[in-house]
Amino acid sequence: MSKQQIRHIIEQHSQRDGLTETGIKGVQLFQATSAIPCVPAVYEPCVIAIVSGAKEAVLDGKRYVYDDSRYMCCPMSMPVKAGTPSASPQTPLYGVLIALDARLMAELSLEMESAGNLIPPGGLRAEGIKLAAWDDAFADALLRLLQLGGNPADTAILGEARLRELYYAILKGEAGRFARQAFGAGNAIARSIAHVSSHLDAPISIDDMASRAGMSRAAFHRKFKQVT
Repeated sequence: MSKQQIRHIIEQHSQRDGLTETGIKGVQLFQATSAIPCVPAVYEPCVIAIVSGAKEAVLDGKRYVYDDSRYMCCPMSMPVKAGTPSASPQTPLYGVLIALDARLMAELSLEMESAGNLIPPGGLRAEGIKLAAWDDAFADALLRLLQLGGNPADTAILGEARLRELYYAILKGEAGRFARQAFGAGNAIARSIAHVSSHLDAPISIDDMASRAGMSRAAFHRKFKQVT
């Protein structure tokens, strides 16, 4: 039921193909009614939830197809190929793009760890994208967030709390451990990627990044290449 209501919100507010702002920071609706082949793109930290049709991404030769049964979680900036090859006027694609705020995700990850929801030792796996099954907590939190979009006062007062509720549902869901590894205090590779993304106009060396991560040049180079 929640997915149908989310689709109704998207249909009401999307007048053309592409992204539509919701009035909630970092949350956009989108639709596509024509097929788009996979082309190079960069996914910033985000979750993409599809309620009609299917979308796909290709990372390091691996193809990820997601629809209204699975949402896509990308917790770090990732170079991918992405497209909507099955979209058409008869089978439109409707979805929601939720940017992941690093500060808020890190705060929630640390709070969950402090509450005893600990991540077993080990670094981030060599995987930049994770598909997760829609569950009731995620669907309900997303619907409650989108229902704010039509009222600026509600959005201003309740927006951050409901976004936090959605983030919490993501961190508890099937992609939760994967996302917590990326945003948790121990992930030096994720911090390095964020540092590069925010300093594109400055010279950055592998030695400098390895030093920031507390690794040798060889270890850092290997782990960074695995993740990206």
